Amino acid sequence: MAWLLAASAWFVNWWPQAPAVAVGGLLILSTAHAGVLGVEFIATRRVSRSDSVARASAFECGRAWIAESWIAARVFCWQQPFRSRAFPDHLPQANGRRGVIFVHGFLCNRAFWNPWLEELRARDHAFVAVNLEPIWASIDHYVQTIESAVQRVTAQTGRAPVLICHSMGGLAARAWLRSSDPSRVHRIVTIGTPHHGTWLARFSHTANGRQMRIGSNWMRQAERDGVPAGLFTCWYSNCDNITFPVSTATLPGADNRLASGRGHVEMAFMPSLRHQTLDLLES
Repeated sequence: MAWLLAASAWFVNWWPQAPAVAVGGLLILSTAHAGVLGVEFIATRRVSRSDSVARASAFECGRAWIAESWIAARVFCWQQPFRSRAFPDHLPQANGRRGVIFVHGFLCNRAFWNPWLEELRARDHAFVAVNLEPIWASIDHYVQTIESAVQRVTAQTGRAPVLICHSMGGLAARAWLRSSDPSRVHRIVTIGTPHHGTWLARFSHTANGRQMRIGSNWMRQAERDGVPAGLFTCWYSNCDNITFPVSTATLPGADNRLASGRGHVEMAFMPSLRHQTLDLLES
């Protein structure tokens, strides 16, 4: 809404006397987020150049930047503000199908998962997509939200669910797992999750942002606690503009899968990634 007000004010003010300035300013306001994303892609390529994972080419990063600029605008300016209840949680009568719990990442809400929810609704799989609130709380604060979702889906299906998590959501799932029995979940899938922190978090001063810094107390404790790596499938990208260096999105011993040349948000909207992940419901 702030962007719409700023763009409207600029356009109305300049159009009578300088139409070119009015249109130019509107274009700049419309593409400012792409500039910020561009800086992130430059940073991930530079910071990841000594990482153990193969470095992305300039062409791959350029393609990922263009795709991320479009998808991020669609997610953050349309889906999340206006479509967060387009696909309500679905808990059908027991039909033998395994259920799913979706856990979004930093500064997101359940609408992030809309394409996934639509597909699972068509398949008649039970699912719950949580909202992690408050948005700037400690990651540990979200444990009860996930616990409630696990209880709801398990009670309806009689089967251990799959947790599908994007970015910080994967860390919230690990925090939940720390105090739970691993047998209560069939699998945990993470997409672009900073399992070992992310370089970019050094600029965040929120509680959960500080926890995602490389070497933070929260990260060191997570390393000491460990995880049953065989329970995890970790999607990562060599063009991830939020979680980098690239290898921070992987876990030793886990089923680590590369989504080459994809941005942080774009990964979750790849049909191939979605279908391979949903195949794990039957495995």
